[in-house]
Amino acid sequence: MQPITFRELEEIMRKFVWEGEWPSLEDNPDQTFDELGYDSLALLETHSRIRRDYGVQFSDEDLTELTTPQELVDFVNSQIKAA
Repeated sequence: MQPITFRELEEIMRKFVWEGEWPSLEDNPDQTFDELGYDSLALLETHSRIRRDYGVQFSDEDLTELTTPQELVDFVNSQIKAA
């Protein structure tokens, strides 16, 4: 499995849960999801899509600890490498 990129994460977020104009995740990887206007339901949907599309299993607790796009991308990619 190929690592997830910020662009792919952004595509998931925009396609399934985001509406409106948002900054690029590549330009703002350390902004929190809250600062980006990304609520907990949107994050749960993203979690579901990542599990389905990338085969990465992580708990809801893991999800609450991942507060920025950078942390989420790093976590997903570490799980892909470990598989």
